Amino acid sequence: MWRELSPTAGRKMSCGLWNDTLAVAEDYLSTCCCGPNPAPPPPSETAAAMRRLAQDMETQHQTRFHSLAQNFLKRCGPDICSSLRKVMDEMAGDGHFNWGRVVSLFAFTGVLIRQLQEQRTSRPGLDPGQELEPKLISCRLLAETIADYLVKHKKGWLLENEG
Repeated sequence: MWRELSPTAGRKMSCGLWNDTLAVAEDYLSTCCCGPNPAPPPPSETAAAMRRLAQDMETQHQTRFHSLAQNFLKRCGPDICSSLRKVMDEMAGDGHFNWGRVVSLFAFTGVLIRQLQEQRTSRPGLDPGQELEPKLISCRLLAETIADYLVKHKKGWLLENEG
């Protein structure tokens, strides 16, 4: 039996979906940022699956992801999150959105955050406290950008595909 959801129920579902998406994104990106330290256990089965899939995809296409991330960083300007949203628009723009593209997005963003960390640590001569970007980019900020985009633009698809 079909019944229409109240606006409150829809907001709660969106909030839950956003929180779940954020948790998976932040978990994956945090594993990319932890360096040689072992990552904590994933918070959910979904997060564990994303770790495996994105790491496998990154390994399989390592050269391509690194090249894309380097080009992205050269061209993105000071607002990395805005540029990442444009990348997501392009990935979803042809109407053929699927889990492979979601995993690719996570893998790409993981490579991106590692390259940002490398830039910060490999620039000798910077004064203490001097940042390389106007806004320090964190795993949380990039995870929020991914969650915001997916829930705002792909909510229906995520719900249909048990995201």
